[in-house]
Amino acid sequence: MNWHVAASAPRDRAKRDRVVGAMEFQDKNLKCVDCGQEFVFTAGEQLFFYDKQFKNEPKRCKACKTQRVAGASGGRAGHAKVETRTTCSGCGKDTTVPFKPTQGRPVLCRECFQQKRTSAATA
Repeated sequence: MNWHVAASAPRDRAKRDRVVGAMEFQDKNLKCVDCGQEFVFTAGEQLFFYDKQFKNEPKRCKACKTQRVAGASGGRAGHAKVETRTTCSGCGKDTTVPFKPTQGRPVLCRECFQQKRTSAATA
């Protein structure tokens, strides 16, 4: 058990409260880089950014940030999901796989893949 960390947490919080009390966060008007609209960076949000030690103020309003996150959530950000039609190397059945097959490597349908996986686990 690490007693040093647990004992220092209240001290850090007290230090933060003294520093934050001296800073007095106030609402700020910022301009969104995407739509150009002004939005309010509230004192509460500033306190959150301070606590998390974020160095930069937000660049986008909530609507543009939500839209940007929704656009990037299709799998890994910036990568489109690939579905490739191919023939299974095990049984010869037509199937689709969630990757682009490379030459020289076998491609298995779901059933053959599961069968190979269970046989490998028992070996």
